Amino acid sequence: MPSSEIQVVLPDGSSKTLPAGATGADLAKAIGPGLAKAALAIRVNGDVRDLQRPLDNGATVSILTNKDPQAHDVLRRSWAHVLATAVRQLFPKAQIGFGPPIEDGFYYDFDIGRPFTPDDLVASEQKMAEVTKADCPFVREEVSRAEAKKRFTDDPLKLERIDDLKEGEVISVYTDGPFVDLCRGPHVPSTGKIQHFKLLHAAGAYWRGDERRQMLQRIYGTAWFSKQDLDQYITRLEEARKRDHRVIGKQLDLFSIQEDIGPGLVVWHPKGAILNFELRRFIEDVILARGYQLVYTPNITREQLFLRSGHLPLYAENQFPPMAAGEGESEEVRYRVKPMNCPMHILIYASQQRSYRDLPIRLAEIANVYRNERSGTLHGMLRVRGLSMDDAHIFLREDQIEEEIFRMLDIVELVMGKTFGLDYRLDLATRPPGKKLGTDAMWETAEKALEGALKRRGLTYRIDAGGGAFYGPKIDVKFNDAIGREWQGATIQLDYQLPDRFNLEYTGADNKPHRTLMMHRAIFGRIERFRGFLIEHFAGAFPLWLSPEQVRVLPIADGQLDAARAVHETLRNAGIRSHLDERSETLNYKIRDAETHKVPYMAVVGQREAEARSVAVRGRGAGNKQVVLPIDEFVEKLKQEVHSRSLKSLV
Repeated sequence: MPSSEIQVVLPDGSSKTLPAGATGADLAKAIGPGLAKAALAIRVNGDVRDLQRPLDNGATVSILTNKDPQAHDVLRRSWAHVLATAVRQLFPKAQIGFGPPIEDGFYYDFDIGRPFTPDDLVASEQKMAEVTKADCPFVREEVSRAEAKKRFTDDPLKLERIDDLKEGEVISVYTDGPFVDLCRGPHVPSTGKIQHFKLLHAAGAYWRGDERRQMLQRIYGTAWFSKQDLDQYITRLEEARKRDHRVIGKQLDLFSIQEDIGPGLVVWHPKGAILNFELRRFIEDVILARGYQLVYTPNITREQLFLRSGHLPLYAENQFPPMAAGEGESEEVRYRVKPMNCPMHILIYASQQRSYRDLPIRLAEIANVYRNERSGTLHGMLRVRGLSMDDAHIFLREDQIEEEIFRMLDIVELVMGKTFGLDYRLDLATRPPGKKLGTDAMWETAEKALEGALKRRGLTYRIDAGGGAFYGPKIDVKFNDAIGREWQGATIQLDYQLPDRFNLEYTGADNKPHRTLMMHRAIFGRIERFRGFLIEHFAGAFPLWLSPEQVRVLPIADGQLDAARAVHETLRNAGIRSHLDERSETLNYKIRDAETHKVPYMAVVGQREAEARSVAVRGRGAGNKQVVLPIDEFVEKLKQEVHSRSLKSLV
């Protein structure tokens, strides 16, 4: 082929010949005018690039339009640049940080010497609209380190980032008129290609996430390809605010996070403790029926254990600093609060000789662990420092891997699908690009084992490239809540590394020692986060079995107090969490209060009910509808609903 031409491979396997130096935009035009108009970026050998960049000879390429999921990142990165353009126009002396795309939106960090006000956000939105209307092209340049420093002489935050770049690393800048930004890109072809956005709010954020550095002001926004998608997202946000677990948690008196105790450390109040208790009892009942054994391990351990396991130094930044030795121990000894349970469970396994007949051994523990999360990342119960996990470690032979994965997936379906009625999907997370334990060969073996099990089970899954733990690949379960938001749930991890580090063995049928394999699994995951999810998913209106208060007994008048007390005691004796409202308030007031506290059932006792040993039952949110039931029948229906863990009212 003449050097004046290049050839690229299209997604359908066909090839296209273009002049040397042809860009992604040229390719789109060559394919057709419709595609040329819709094109936003190009994927070259898997990497997303600007349309204006020259194509590589022999590359596999595809054009990104607004139908491609990866196009959303390009869209939102472009909007972040436009936001920075607008802020610099409004605040010429503003120091500019960075603005990446994030899930459903983007943000950008600035230092303007004060917090942004609501009026600032309105002005920024107006200025951003002007920038997009001008339809300036996004122009990418690759520059030298010296040229980059020259361009950003007045931007100390950018200069710091330039200094951090590795020698030989490509430095790219983007302009959309007079404003220049240090950015890897890619961007859409021009500012006129983007239209539908909304600035959401501003908040403080430490420079580079370091509490020791200066506080910047972060503006968050969202952007979509259509007005309909934008409007739907704003509606979801409004619904999410109503469901905020922090607000509902305070309203229902479930939990608190108190300054005197410390950030990221949750205190469960009596009603919240019931929620915790029921979830714990549920998962323990499930796993005990499936061959798991419960264990309990200390909250602190000698530091040497985490050195041996490899968690130090790989996980050091997430661990709290070491504590001094205990009384009578060597001064060199240090202790750590545990961030996970696996090394201790390993020692339980290794405490005696194991036979191939003993395997698999399934050790489970709902344990408190502690992780030194940065204060800026803490968020209610969704990101905490003190957390509990329904943790389990399975010690097994290689020929047992597939069956054990199937068993775990069955538990996931029982818990997530059948009990909570959640739609979920599976991700296969592969070896991370950075620090990890073990050889590539070990990782490949583990990844193939997980993927093979998913395929033979006939399950659909996505590849999460680089998303594995530092010791092994994993299957992650992602599920959606009532308003369509995605959450991280269960995880199933296959580990070849820790058994090697602890020399875990079993005696085989040949009477020789063999390496034991290990799997890590959690169904709820971080239970604090799962409880936060449940609060928001149900908006505090939990199913009967989870509700801290299941029935509120409401006497109409003082004359029915004795009868109401008898109903209350009958419910309590049957194991139903009942509360008797004896206040001298009107019945309507008591009903409204029970609705506010999202009590599943109200049992109203008037004179007629008192004489007939019955109750007038009102369901949560049922308006004026009620049904009169004999007390014994009411109790049996409640017990059935609790036992079945039904999501629907049975009364």
